[in-house]
Amino acid sequence: MSGRYRAVIDTNVLYAGLYSATGASYRILRSIEKGRIIPLLSTTLLLEYEELLKRKQGSLMLMDQEIDDVLDGLCSRAETRKAYFLWRPQLSDPKDDHVLELAVASGRVDIVTHNVKDFSRASSFGIRAVRPAELLAKLRFEPMKHGSV
Repeated sequence: MSGRYRAVIDTNVLYAGLYSATGASYRILRSIEKGRIIPLLSTTLLLEYEELLKRKQGSLMLMDQEIDDVLDGLCSRAETRKAYFLWRPQLSDPKDDHVLELAVASGRVDIVTHNVKDFSRASSFGIRAVRPAELLAKLRFEPMKHGSV
């Protein structure tokens, strides 16, 4: 992969990557750590990350400070955006609308998620919802165009 790829990382991908070091979600997090993927963040998404990780910290076997360190690391590598859209709800799960809004505000980047079906309407905004393995395959085998920096 050449260059860097900007994407919105759904909370379920962050959780899965921290839960298991063997899957595509973990490789997404490693790609963020290495600077190959630039995560796009809003305050709302960051707070969602924190709430879920701290609620499920027992299954992750992480302490509060370790979760804070993970979030600090993400923030240090992220581009932040503010989204001011008033067209909610758009998705089957209204709690995911802020993720779509962030992707639109970020210039039509991909949303990396395990719940692709929840983002089926994203395509009407020029946004693709892709699974972690799909993004890794795309970055490995295709020239960078969409969302490149």
